[in-house]
This record gives sequence, C-alpha cells and structure tokens, in this order.
Amino acid sequence: MPMPADMHMHTPLCRHAVGEPVDYARRAVEIGLTEIGFSDHSPMPRDEFDNWRMFDRQLDEYVAKVQLAQKEFPQLTIRLALEVDYLPGHEDWIRQLAARHPWDYFIGSVHYVSDSWDIDNPAKLSEWKKRDAFEVWKIYFDRLTLAAASGLFEIIGHADLPKKFGIRPQQDCTPLYEKFLDAAAKTHCAIELNTAGLRKDCKEIYPCRDLLEIAFQKGVHITFGSDAHAPEEVGMDFEAAVELARSVGYTETCRFNQRQHESAWL
Repeated sequence: MPMPADMHMHTPLCRHAVGEPVDYARRAVEIGLTEIGFSDHSPMPRDEFDNWRMFDRQLDEYVAKVQLAQKEFPQLTIRLALEVDYLPGHEDWIRQLAARHPWDYFIGSVHYVSDSWDIDNPAKLSEWKKRDAFEVWKIYFDRLTLAAASGLFEIIGHADLPKKFGIRPQQDCTPLYEKFLDAAAKTHCAIELNTAGLRKDCKEIYPCRDLLEIAFQKGVHITFGSDAHAPEEVGMDFEAAVELARSVGYTETCRFNQRQHESAWL
C-alpha cells in the first residue's frame, strides 16, 4: 500500500528552508509518494511581524513556484496550501488570504502564545525559564482550541508543539487535549501526524500517543506531514507515523482538494 500524502512542506520563501518546490516534488517521486502538498508559512498583515515567513508581496510568487512543480511533475498530485498562524483577532486576515487563490487546504498552527513569543523559536528558548510550563501549555491549547473551532482550517498542525524542546509540564494535560479535540470534531477539522518532532529535541512525532488516542475516540480525522524544510526531508519517517496511527486504531487518512475532504485507506 502506498504511503499517505505528505501534506506539509515549505519553500525558501519562508527564509528558513532550502530547495525549490520542483526539488521537493522530484524527491517525492523518487521515494514513491503519489501526492504532496506545499503549505509554506503564510504572510502576516505586517511583513516585519517576524523573520520566518514569506512577505505578502511574495504570495503570487509562491503560487507560481508550486504551479511550476505541478507542470514539471504531472504524474504527482501536488496540492496548493498554506500553513497559517492562528492568533486571536487575525480571523479577517485569514479570510482575506483564503480569497486570494484557489487553495486546496489551510493548515492552522499556533506558534505564538503572546504577540511576541513564538514558543518553538530557538532564539527565544530562554523565555521558557520565565514561565511555568503548564501555564504555557494551557495558553497554547486555548489558542489551538479557538483555531479548531474557527472553521478556518482543514488541518491543525503539530498539535503539541510546546514539547519541541523537551519541556513538558508535570500536570496532566488530558483536559487540554479533550477540549481541543472536541472543537476539532465539531468542525470536522483534521489533525496531522507531523514527523518533524522526531528531528527535534522531543524526539517524538507530533502529537503524542495520548492525544492521538483521544482524537481517534472522538472521530477526528488525520493527515500526515513531514514539515519538510529541505527536499531530503520529504516523507521522512512516514513508516513510523503510519505505524503509530494504525496502532491507535486509524484505518483511514484524509486529503483535501479545493478545500473539500477526501478519504483514503491507510
């Protein structure tokens, strides 16, 4: 059975990835994938918001790069998407982005627990020492729950991102998972199995088994993503991700075409 679609990968426009979309597509063909999706970090209303996303003026260029990959590799299904940061109050901006191109899906991600702290940024690792870990996780999951409930996204990205540096609260996070996943189930929003966590300090797929088990119990759909920032990372560790999904009970994955849900056997 073929590997599931890799629905999370980036481009150099985000300023922290290497390789053009055609290079990622070529790698996907080499390893036997039949479908991929580009979901680079979306612009913000202000270009100076941070330094790890494309500028607003580059959005058309991004689309053109993906379209070139589609033309060069017709044997490969290539989806056009964005990874969009969810921040309370930015909903209108996300709707504006959605109207600008015929996207296949949006991955909604939370990186910021305040206007200035992106919790996965290595340059701001010291910020963790100023906060209680559970407090940070609670703020994060509160925002992730709002993202899932918003109806603005087809997929929620790396659902337990705060574990990236191996910082985990001692308290039980199950109530945070439950609330988030109830919102995802209600809006039919999928969560991804993101293998990039295996390449980070936490050495674990996003999300953890405990969260994924609750997701399965609540009927939340799943997708798969390498979060590739280089061509060699396309499809990386998908065997482990599929094994995890199946061990929890999943037999199907999903993908999106023009923001419409499609199911596939896992």
